[in-house]
Amino acid sequence: MRLSLLIVIACLSTPCAGPIAAASEPSQLPAELLKEGWIQLFDGQTLFGWKEGSDVNWRVEQGAIVADAGELGVLYTTTQFSDYVLQLEFAAEADTNSGILIHTPPHPNDPQGDCYEVNIAPADNPYPTGSVVGMWKRPSAPPAPRSKWRTYEIQVEGDTLAIALDGEPLAALPASVKLHSLGRGHIGLQFNHGRIAFRNIRLRPLGLAPFFNGKDLSGWNTDRAEKSRFQVTPAGELRVLDGRGQLETNKVYGDFVMQLACYVNGENLNSGIFFRCIPGDFMMGYECQIHNGYADNDPSKPLDCGTGGFFRRQNARRIVAKDFAWFNETLIVDGPHMAAWVNGYQVSDWTDTRRPHENPRKGLRIAPGTIAIQGHDPTTDLRFRDLEIVELPPRTAPPAAEK
Repeated sequence: MRLSLLIVIACLSTPCAGPIAAASEPSQLPAELLKEGWIQLFDGQTLFGWKEGSDVNWRVEQGAIVADAGELGVLYTTTQFSDYVLQLEFAAEADTNSGILIHTPPHPNDPQGDCYEVNIAPADNPYPTGSVVGMWKRPSAPPAPRSKWRTYEIQVEGDTLAIALDGEPLAALPASVKLHSLGRGHIGLQFNHGRIAFRNIRLRPLGLAPFFNGKDLSGWNTDRAEKSRFQVTPAGELRVLDGRGQLETNKVYGDFVMQLACYVNGENLNSGIFFRCIPGDFMMGYECQIHNGYADNDPSKPLDCGTGGFFRRQNARRIVAKDFAWFNETLIVDGPHMAAWVNGYQVSDWTDTRRPHENPRKGLRIAPGTIAIQGHDPTTDLRFRDLEIVELPPRTAPPAAEK
């Protein structure tokens, strides 16, 4: 389903963590979606990457997130997102009242202030399915199609919101409706009353721009390359050979979304992406590991933290990437929270609860820092391409808090 001109709304340390749940055979997004930057928010088997905001019997049944009893509240992503396209399927009973909350806090209080709710509700509800609660009522709400599963595509970008229901764009809001842009927030699946189910939940971050130009090392420095060699190949890829050493950005980044593709040209090679580094220092940052080895023929047992894990903080819950093959990685860093996806599958979800410290090796660093690509040792031989990044805007106060 593609989003065209839809509703356009003018508006707006702890030691390494222990084992975490891993899907036995994670579903894989098609290669074309991975290239476009899509990631899965639900692995089809566990609630990894989600957190309950109230007492509801959220669970996984037959590849779907399901709830049918409990208090009013949301199941929300542990990661906050800013600009994105969200796609999902939902199944609701005739009297179900639910919704998708955009830019929500863990405990939302006002769908017109601290979040925006794209509703799921019967036709006789004040805001039937396809409406934005408190903002806009869908002009017509024909009976749901015979198919149990329906689709939503929601795009939020800056101060605009767009919605497609079952592949069809909905009518535009009147110009008098204004939304307050919240900047960033969690995605919430609401339980109000009645059985609700969600599946095939995926997201594509928007607004990323290249920070490697494919021609030379402009924007980067080799001041601490040491024994590593960093080259730009005729194909426009960044090749890293030998080590120990690092290639460091000149620019600093605090909260961001980063995406890249990587090729490991060797078996069980070791490298990493360092971030929030102390500028000019040597590998003094958080490290998102690159290492595709695992033990006992079991991908849930990474040999050395695992690709997408946070070195010495939290192991990847599963090795998804393979050596001698390109893989895609997404890294989202938001305050003390960080998460990584490999080939669209979320492998890590960690919050730094240590005391603040300038050096991320010793404590929580919120301050912006450089990004560095590691050359680990003499065996290092990796290639990178499609390196893109966007800084996350701050979350802004809801209108009520501005008075």
